[in-house]
Amino acid sequence: MKITLLLIPALLLCTAPVFAQSSYSIKGAAVDTDQFIKLYNANIVIINAKDSILRKFTRATENGSFSINGMASGKYIILVTYPEYADYAETFTLDAAHPTHDFRNINMRLKEKILKEVLIKGEVQAIKINGDTTEFNAKAYVIQPNDKVEDLLKQLPGIQVDSKGNITANGEAVTKVLLDGEEFFGDDPTLVTKNIRADMVDKLQLYDKKSDQAAFTGIDDGVKIKTINVVLKEDKKKGTFGKAEAGVGNDQYYEGELLWNKFTAHAKYALYATDSNDGTTGIGSADQDKIGAGSNNIVSIDGGISVISFGDADFSSQYNGNGMPLARSGGAHYDSKWDGNNQSINANYKTSSLEVTGYQSIISQQSLPGFVTNTNTLRNFDNYTYKEKADVTYQAKLDTSATIKLSIDGSNKQLHTKVATSTTTSDGDENLLNQLAEKTDNNYQEKTFDFNGLYTKKLKKGRTFSWALAETFDQTVINSNQQSTTNYYSAGVIDSVGVVNQYKPATNTISVLNSNMTFTSPLSKKLSIVFNYGFAVNNSSSDQLSYNQAPGGAYTVLDPTYSSDYKFNQLTNQLGAILNLKTTKITWNFGTKASDVDFTQIDEFTGKVYKRTFINWLPQSTLQYRISTSQNLRFNYNGNTTQPSISQLQPIASNVNPLNIVVGNPDLKPSFSNGFNLNYNSSQIVNQQSLSIGGNYRFITDQIVQNINTNSAGQSTTQSVNLTNETPYNYNLNISIGRKIEAWDANLRVGLQTNGNVGYSYTNGELNRSQTINYGTMFGLNKAKAKKYNFFLQFGPGFASSNFSLTPQNNFRYFTYQGFGNATIFLPAKFQLHSDINAQYQGKTTNESAVERNIWNASIDKTFLKDDNLKFSLWVIDILNENQTSMRSISANSLSQNYYSTILRYFMFQVTWDFTKFGTTAVPAK
Repeated sequence: MKITLLLIPALLLCTAPVFAQSSYSIKGAAVDTDQFIKLYNANIVIINAKDSILRKFTRATENGSFSINGMASGKYIILVTYPEYADYAETFTLDAAHPTHDFRNINMRLKEKILKEVLIKGEVQAIKINGDTTEFNAKAYVIQPNDKVEDLLKQLPGIQVDSKGNITANGEAVTKVLLDGEEFFGDDPTLVTKNIRADMVDKLQLYDKKSDQAAFTGIDDGVKIKTINVVLKEDKKKGTFGKAEAGVGNDQYYEGELLWNKFTAHAKYALYATDSNDGTTGIGSADQDKIGAGSNNIVSIDGGISVISFGDADFSSQYNGNGMPLARSGGAHYDSKWDGNNQSINANYKTSSLEVTGYQSIISQQSLPGFVTNTNTLRNFDNYTYKEKADVTYQAKLDTSATIKLSIDGSNKQLHTKVATSTTTSDGDENLLNQLAEKTDNNYQEKTFDFNGLYTKKLKKGRTFSWALAETFDQTVINSNQQSTTNYYSAGVIDSVGVVNQYKPATNTISVLNSNMTFTSPLSKKLSIVFNYGFAVNNSSSDQLSYNQAPGGAYTVLDPTYSSDYKFNQLTNQLGAILNLKTTKITWNFGTKASDVDFTQIDEFTGKVYKRTFINWLPQSTLQYRISTSQNLRFNYNGNTTQPSISQLQPIASNVNPLNIVVGNPDLKPSFSNGFNLNYNSSQIVNQQSLSIGGNYRFITDQIVQNINTNSAGQSTTQSVNLTNETPYNYNLNISIGRKIEAWDANLRVGLQTNGNVGYSYTNGELNRSQTINYGTMFGLNKAKAKKYNFFLQFGPGFASSNFSLTPQNNFRYFTYQGFGNATIFLPAKFQLHSDINAQYQGKTTNESAVERNIWNASIDKTFLKDDNLKFSLWVIDILNENQTSMRSISANSLSQNYYSTILRYFMFQVTWDFTKFGTTAVPAK
């Protein structure tokens, strides 16, 4: 926090010149005297003559005139630009003798009329800010042959792309990537970034995508998705392109990938297919949903109770380096517009399968008041996941004032897991406490269906009406066989034995209907009001049974202790009002929503009924100040009520893990969180510099925390409880600066980040306070020259620390670093050398040694054909053979080291063919 506090006055000093005022000024007009045209919206840029630092920026009015006040004395250069006209530059001086400079009419000349005359050679404008949107001009960055959008993103200031293709912008994860404003393969960003060629891109737009209703009304509803929109060049919107790739390696490793795209004037078609056993789980390897990784399907209605389809077993099987994988995936995309673009359809289908086999060895230590336990766990697993998903979205403009949007999607997920686990626990003096031998065989199937509809209508006198309607249906069927034997020891001999031999079928159904109607009305030219009414109906059930084995061998004896049959009925009514003020510089909205929730839970076994009625408050406020066309400041506040989930309330014990029993707490109260967020963005066009500062702070009252009680035999019971008399909080501050270094002809990025939190939990009835603080830096450098070389380096040292009140022996302080870099050098005869490295380091703690991993890959490539579209590559993966199979985890009560089987060093020969055939599209005259 000390560093954070020191940054505040430094930032204030940096921004102080922005507010300085003086009496010097300029004026003039941008015109074309040959054509008698006034150049409306011409760019007027004032820079220092000495160092080219941007000082002022404005645009010409409708009659071409411009004026800039509040300038200081000095020597400047005025730069005037306008599409299809040659740039104009002139040096001038402001001083006591000349406090005002009148340029009168600046005669701009069409480029086509200029033969040998050159006024000035201007740099391509790389970045500009338009409201909430930061726009990057692709022409300002170097693109190598066959680069993809991902390679272009790595050069953009404030944007980071890791080795798996995950994208972050100024510290926030980018979860959606659009193509010309439209979905492309739905919910997988990397299917755009790894599929679309960089030389097709005109510009990239970074912004927070609002909900459809908020985008229509113009009123922020708190829903934001960090989004990148890839805008294609006009002459790249018609054609066929794609990639075919195949690779074979030693130890029977292989991979194959096929991408095909066809774009026409009104439609897009796309196909992809992958097959590999080298850890590549599809084009979008970071998309967990694609292979069904999520173990819980959660639906939350406006702060109401969250319904979890099942929560007693972890069915996640997303490949994260643990085990040996076999992955296959495929998909198809189609979108089209017709009726003068008044109607459109967007459809996607994806299917995938993943088989992972391997083992884990986990060594952990749990520190409790009065004693310590040490646990060794060995786990062998064989998991198989299959998923298919389809979605269709139809949009239509019904008339000049009304639109409709309809979306449906459905999915089918199947999962089969076999796990054999052996666990041994001892105390701090190495006295044996328990031994567990367990086998589970789980079959899981989930089917989902979702419908979303939105109707919008513009009414008279600036009023609007919109109605969003959604239906969600989710059904899971689980069949699980569990066999375990637990020996509990006392003084080195078996004191008791716990045996579980059960068949556990479960059927969980969620059905939710949600409606939200919004009406907006202007109160004046600058002030408007929004009224909101919504309701939700949730009818769900959870039937989880446990059967013991009968004498004949069949599982027919019901165990009521670990069985339940619940019905959930929830009705939510919500009212809200928000005021919105909008001027040329400021947009401010504030208001609240209130939800009345009636919840009924019926225990079908006992007939017992749990009823709850509560009010949820959802206050919000957003303030946006557009300092200038290149500077934007945004602040928002959100208050949110969080209800306990059914798995936390449900009073039923679980013996899925006999050493960790979970019980419900029907007396839980909701918690309330207050969140504050502040963001500042700035770009300087002339020197291609950008600055982004973002921070957030959140504190929670009545937080739901875990209460873990562990007995002397090492068996734990976990229950959720409300935290009283303490207020947990978390914060984050992120600063990112990007600038082109002219002397190096390279783009430099520097980032600083700090985050921390204070949290609480109960251990054997005692409150444990944990405080974590992290400091991080990021240095990024990109330098490229077409068909010569490109270098990209991103490196970030950091420091982490945590303190625990009950278990100070687990406190840690250590240095960290993570880095990623790649380089390609183009050699004669169309040879290339490529290398990339991914480095990670965690310093040693009191109880654990340092963890370091450096994954270095390299290849030699040879390209063929006129446009280098065919490439042969010889790869060495993990040259140093340092893909260490370990991962450290530290929490308030425990620390663990996880070792697992994984893919080590191998060689691969790869053939890649990038194919393209584009038509030409005339660029409309401006």
